[in-house]
Amino acid sequence: MQDIFVGDTGSGTPLVLIHGFLGSTDMWEPQIEYFKEHSRILTPALPGFGKSKKLKPCDSIACMAKAILNFLKSKKINSFNLLGHSMGGMVAQEMTRLAGEKILKLICYSTGPRGNIPGRFETIDQSREKLKINGLKNTAYRIAKTWFIEEDKAKYFYLCEQAGKQTSIEAADNGLVAMKNWSGIDNLKNIKNETLVIWGDQDKAYNYNQVETLNDNIPDSNLKIIKGCSHNVHLEKPNEFNKAIVEFLKKT
Repeated sequence: MQDIFVGDTGSGTPLVLIHGFLGSTDMWEPQIEYFKEHSRILTPALPGFGKSKKLKPCDSIACMAKAILNFLKSKKINSFNLLGHSMGGMVAQEMTRLAGEKILKLICYSTGPRGNIPGRFETIDQSREKLKINGLKNTAYRIAKTWFIEEDKAKYFYLCEQAGKQTSIEAADNGLVAMKNWSGIDNLKNIKNETLVIWGDQDKAYNYNQVETLNDNIPDSNLKIIKGCSHNVHLEKPNEFNKAIVEFLKKT
């Protein structure tokens, strides 16, 4: 299997940032600039997304997790901090199930333990149907608007719209199928890593019950709520988000 594209910059302890559905490595622009001074930042593009667009897309969360773990193994990276956003948070949870001993600290960001997400702005099946009818470009624009309080007027909205357009239509549909068929509920109690759960209080994709379930069931976890944000806290309030991450990673 061909390696996925992974951005690699900075030096220090590796920090792996996993994008979500219709995402790409480019969506981490403010984080790469901020963190590269004290961490080696690795930003994978999942198969079929962004700069990995030409690769055969995964139709399961486990396949996505293995694609990242295989890359890290090929680069002899045996310990790292891990942050997953949205669908990428599911991938991160799956990586802890497969190789938890390699993960120093875990950050579950705007995500939940169930792929068929209760309370989402629309069901996964509705998203699949609209993708089929409206095409990728319209779907990327429509869904990315829900990620920001200011919708398409947000400063970094363009990064998300661009990322969505880079996704292959097969990867978009497969990603929805992968989420729908995944559950990490039973694994939460087995996550031994110190964990930070981050959530924007206006998130339309994952409601409070989702992050509360993570926080209540992962043995060593803390919940950080950032007010006045929707799904993309890292692009809505990047300074507050970045500082929370640094504080967590530096804490001994």
